[in-house]
Amino acid sequence: MGKIVVTEFISMDGVVEAPGGEDFKYPNWSFAFDRGDDGEQFKTDEAVAAAALLLGRATYEGFASAWPAEEGELADKYNGMPKYVVSSTLTDPAWNNTTVLSGDLTKEVTRLRKDVDGEISVAGSIRLAQSLLAADLVDEIRLMWFPVLLGHGRKLWTETSDKTTWALTESRTYGDGILVTIHQRAR
Repeated sequence: MGKIVVTEFISMDGVVEAPGGEDFKYPNWSFAFDRGDDGEQFKTDEAVAAAALLLGRATYEGFASAWPAEEGELADKYNGMPKYVVSSTLTDPAWNNTTVLSGDLTKEVTRLRKDVDGEISVAGSIRLAQSLLAADLVDEIRLMWFPVLLGHGRKLWTETSDKTTWALTESRTYGDGILVTIHQRAR
Protein backbone atom coordinates (compact mmCIF):
# COMPACT_ATOMS: atom_id res chain seq x y z
CA MET A 1 0.00 0.00 0.00
CA GLY A 2 1.24 3.46 -0.89
CA LYS A 3 2.13 6.12 1.62
CA ILE A 4 1.45 9.81 0.79
CA VAL A 5 4.47 11.94 1.75
CA VAL A 6 4.23 15.74 1.44
CA THR A 7 7.64 17.40 1.15
CA GLU A 8 8.01 21.18 1.24
CA PHE A 9 10.59 23.95 1.47
CA ILE A 10 9.15 26.33 4.08
CA SER A 11 10.10 29.66 5.65
CA MET A 12 9.97 30.22 9.40
CA ASP A 13 6.66 32.05 8.95
CA GLY A 14 5.15 29.13 7.03
CA VAL A 15 5.49 30.38 3.44
CA VAL A 16 5.94 27.64 0.83
CA GLU A 17 5.42 29.80 -2.27
CA ALA A 18 8.15 30.03 -4.92
CA PRO A 19 11.17 28.54 -3.17
CA GLY A 20 12.64 27.66 -6.55
CA GLY A 21 11.87 30.43 -8.97
CA GLU A 22 8.23 31.09 -9.67
CA ASP A 23 6.87 34.62 -10.12
CA PHE A 24 6.98 36.00 -6.58
CA LYS A 25 8.42 38.99 -4.71
CA TYR A 26 11.26 36.77 -3.46
CA PRO A 27 11.79 34.17 -6.20
CA ASN A 28 14.34 31.45 -5.44
CA TRP A 29 14.37 32.41 -1.77
CA SER A 30 15.53 28.94 -0.73
CA PHE A 31 18.65 29.28 -2.91
CA ALA A 32 19.97 32.06 -0.67
CA PHE A 33 20.93 29.31 1.80
CA ASP A 34 23.48 26.53 1.42
CA ARG A 35 21.99 23.16 2.32
CA GLY A 36 25.46 21.64 2.39
CA ASP A 37 26.40 18.28 0.94
CA ASP A 38 24.35 16.39 3.54
CA GLY A 39 21.26 18.51 2.85
CA GLU A 40 21.61 17.90 -0.88
CA GLN A 41 22.02 14.18 -0.23
CA PHE A 42 18.88 14.18 1.94
CA LYS A 43 16.83 15.57 -0.98
CA THR A 44 18.39 13.07 -3.41
CA ASP A 45 17.79 10.14 -1.05
CA GLU A 46 14.20 11.30 -0.52
CA ALA A 47 13.52 11.33 -4.26
CA VAL A 48 15.28 8.03 -4.91
CA ALA A 49 13.23 6.34 -2.16
CA ALA A 50 9.93 7.45 -3.71
CA ALA A 51 7.97 5.00 -5.82
CA ALA A 52 5.99 7.75 -7.58
CA LEU A 53 5.42 11.50 -7.78
CA LEU A 54 2.00 13.06 -7.17
CA LEU A 55 1.94 16.68 -8.32
CA GLY A 56 -0.40 19.56 -8.90
CA ARG A 57 -0.51 20.94 -12.43
CA ALA A 58 1.68 24.03 -11.84
CA THR A 59 4.43 22.08 -10.07
CA TYR A 60 4.18 19.34 -12.69
CA GLU A 61 4.70 21.89 -15.47
CA GLY A 62 7.75 23.30 -13.69
CA PHE A 63 9.25 19.85 -13.17
CA ALA A 64 8.39 18.73 -16.72
CA SER A 65 10.10 21.77 -18.21
CA ALA A 66 13.28 21.31 -16.15
CA TRP A 67 14.03 17.66 -15.39
CA PRO A 68 14.09 16.11 -18.88
CA ALA A 69 17.10 18.33 -19.73
CA GLU A 70 19.00 17.42 -16.55
CA GLU A 71 21.42 14.56 -15.99
CA GLY A 72 22.48 12.54 -12.96
CA GLU A 73 20.94 10.28 -10.36
CA LEU A 74 18.13 12.64 -9.37
CA ALA A 75 17.22 13.47 -12.98
CA ASP A 76 17.26 9.78 -13.90
CA LYS A 77 14.89 9.03 -11.02
CA TYR A 78 12.44 11.85 -11.77
CA ASN A 79 12.45 11.21 -15.51
CA GLY A 80 11.93 7.45 -15.16
CA MET A 81 9.51 7.14 -12.26
CA PRO A 82 5.70 7.09 -12.54
CA LYS A 83 4.20 10.55 -12.22
CA TYR A 84 0.60 11.46 -11.44
CA VAL A 85 -0.63 14.98 -11.99
CA VAL A 86 -3.90 16.24 -10.54
CA SER A 87 -5.49 18.52 -13.10
CA SER A 88 -8.85 19.31 -14.67
CA THR A 89 -7.19 21.10 -17.61
CA LEU A 90 -4.16 19.01 -18.59
CA THR A 91 -5.10 16.28 -21.04
CA ASP A 92 -1.94 15.28 -22.90
CA PRO A 93 1.13 15.36 -20.60
CA ALA A 94 4.44 15.37 -22.48
CA TRP A 95 6.71 14.12 -19.69
CA ASN A 96 7.11 10.35 -19.94
CA ASN A 97 5.38 8.02 -17.47
CA THR A 98 2.76 10.63 -16.55
CA THR A 99 -0.89 9.89 -15.78
CA VAL A 100 -3.46 12.65 -15.31
CA LEU A 101 -5.87 12.31 -12.38
CA SER A 102 -8.93 14.43 -13.11
CA GLY A 103 -11.69 12.83 -11.05
CA ASP A 104 -12.62 13.15 -7.39
CA LEU A 105 -9.36 13.74 -5.49
CA THR A 106 -10.19 11.51 -2.52
CA LYS A 107 -11.23 8.60 -4.73
CA GLU A 108 -8.26 9.02 -7.10
CA VAL A 109 -5.68 9.21 -4.30
CA THR A 110 -7.26 6.33 -2.38
CA ARG A 111 -7.03 4.20 -5.54
CA LEU A 112 -3.46 5.39 -6.16
CA ARG A 113 -2.46 4.35 -2.63
CA LYS A 114 -3.78 0.86 -3.36
CA ASP A 115 -2.01 0.64 -6.73
CA VAL A 116 1.42 2.01 -5.75
CA ASP A 117 3.65 0.10 -3.36
CA GLY A 118 5.88 2.54 -1.48
CA GLU A 119 6.17 6.29 -1.01
CA ILE A 120 4.12 8.61 -3.19
CA SER A 121 5.96 11.92 -2.97
CA VAL A 122 4.02 15.18 -3.16
CA ALA A 123 6.69 17.80 -3.83
CA GLY A 124 5.60 21.43 -3.58
CA SER A 125 2.13 21.51 -5.14
CA ILE A 126 0.67 23.83 -2.50
CA ARG A 127 -3.03 23.52 -3.38
CA LEU A 128 -2.76 19.75 -3.77
CA ALA A 129 -0.92 19.38 -0.46
CA GLN A 130 -3.55 21.52 1.27
CA SER A 131 -6.36 19.44 -0.25
CA LEU A 132 -4.71 16.18 0.77
CA LEU A 133 -4.21 17.47 4.33
CA ALA A 134 -7.82 18.67 4.51
CA ALA A 135 -9.01 15.23 3.37
CA ASP A 136 -6.72 13.50 5.91
CA LEU A 137 -4.91 11.57 3.15
CA VAL A 138 -1.33 12.46 4.15
CA ASP A 139 0.75 9.89 6.02
CA GLU A 140 3.96 11.88 6.46
CA ILE A 141 5.09 15.52 6.18
CA ARG A 142 8.73 16.42 5.53
CA LEU A 143 9.55 20.07 6.02
CA MET A 144 12.84 21.75 5.16
CA TRP A 145 12.67 24.93 7.27
CA PHE A 146 14.78 27.83 5.97
CA PRO A 147 15.92 30.51 8.45
CA VAL A 148 14.03 33.39 6.86
CA LEU A 149 10.80 35.29 7.48
CA LEU A 150 9.28 36.25 4.14
CA GLY A 151 6.43 38.32 5.53
CA HIS A 152 3.91 37.25 2.93
CA GLY A 153 3.18 34.52 0.42
CA ARG A 154 1.13 31.37 0.19
CA LYS A 155 1.33 29.19 3.26
CA LEU A 156 1.03 25.45 3.62
CA TRP A 157 -1.36 25.56 6.56
CA THR A 158 -5.01 26.25 5.88
CA GLU A 159 -8.18 25.15 7.60
CA THR A 160 -8.80 21.43 7.67
CA SER A 161 -11.93 19.44 8.38
CA ASP A 162 -10.81 18.49 11.86
CA LYS A 163 -7.93 18.19 14.27
CA THR A 164 -5.21 15.67 13.41
CA THR A 165 -2.28 14.52 15.50
CA TRP A 166 1.27 14.10 14.21
CA ALA A 167 4.40 12.59 15.72
CA LEU A 168 7.79 14.18 15.15
CA THR A 169 9.89 11.20 14.08
CA GLU A 170 13.08 12.93 13.04
CA SER A 171 14.82 16.29 12.99
CA ARG A 172 18.23 17.40 11.84
CA THR A 173 20.01 20.53 10.71
CA TYR A 174 21.94 21.03 7.47
CA GLY A 175 24.17 23.71 5.97
CA ASP A 176 23.20 27.28 6.85
CA GLY A 177 20.92 26.29 9.73
CA ILE A 178 18.26 24.60 7.61
CA LEU A 179 16.14 22.38 9.85
CA VAL A 180 14.47 19.26 8.45
CA THR A 181 11.55 17.88 10.43
CA ILE A 182 9.72 14.67 9.61
CA HIS A 183 6.24 14.13 11.02
CA GLN A 184 4.12 10.99 10.72
CA ARG A 185 0.38 10.89 11.10
CA ALA A 186 -0.57 9.45 14.48
CA ARG A 187 -3.64 7.31 13.86
